[in-house]
Amino acid sequence: MARESITVTPLTGALGAEVAGVDLSRPLDPTTLAAVRKALLDHLVIFFRGQTLTPDQHKAFARQFAPFSEVPYIKPMAGHPEIIEIVREADEKKKANFGGKWHSDLSFMEEPPLGSVLYAREVPSVGGDTMWCNAYLAYETLSPGLRAFLDRTRVMHSARRSYAPGGAYADDDLKSMRIEASETALAEVAHPSVRVHPETGRRCLFVNPVYAIRFEDWTEDESAPLLGYLNEHCVKPQFLCRFRWTPGAVAFWDNRCTQHFAVNDYRGHRRHMQRVTLKGDRPYGVGEPAAAH
Repeated sequence: MARESITVTPLTGALGAEVAGVDLSRPLDPTTLAAVRKALLDHLVIFFRGQTLTPDQHKAFARQFAPFSEVPYIKPMAGHPEIIEIVREADEKKKANFGGKWHSDLSFMEEPPLGSVLYAREVPSVGGDTMWCNAYLAYETLSPGLRAFLDRTRVMHSARRSYAPGGAYADDDLKSMRIEASETALAEVAHPSVRVHPETGRRCLFVNPVYAIRFEDWTEDESAPLLGYLNEHCVKPQFLCRFRWTPGAVAFWDNRCTQHFAVNDYRGHRRHMQRVTLKGDRPYGVGEPAAAH
């Protein structure tokens, strides 16, 4: 196996980097694999241009980093249960797009994903970008007093706003995706407000406006002012990067310390993406031993 010669070019001062010199269709040699993993941990989201991947090659690349994660409520690609297809047709009537709010993927799960690998099959000629935010910086720029409070609190996460009957996708009319709303989406799980990253040891805010619904032992009404502030704080411009998709581009992001947002500005154009999601671990907070999770 030939050793790759790669370059990593940061996109912003906050997060994001383009990685060149890697063919994702082939198994990575140990040195290249380690360099890609380091780039992910250093930059939180990394991008590869000009890739040509079959579904099996897409899965094989992702599987070098972690096992696959379950992705509930979304019907997977035919013949490839590990892949979901994110499609918006040119004549789509639904105003909202899939992923069109700031979120951390599947944070309502007991073990939210480590990350995702998103592959662009077809992109609009204009628009359809994706944005990411750095949750490390969001935490580190809060006041010492607020950080100390959040370090000892937990937040309840739930899929109910999206996937329960009556949720955003319950009246699903997406033409080329199938969302399966369920009563199971009403369940809640508690995660620390401040997550300790299991590989870097850094602290990051672990809230988002889609799945984080209230502080533990607080009502939603009581929680709304502070969660609203934190959600707005997380997406300040200085914490963001924005990626312009091209056909064959791949994004690989660390779901443990980022949120992302699919920009809905391409009505009348088709956008077709394929995503593999990687299994993570149960989040642990400040002062909690990682081995207990």
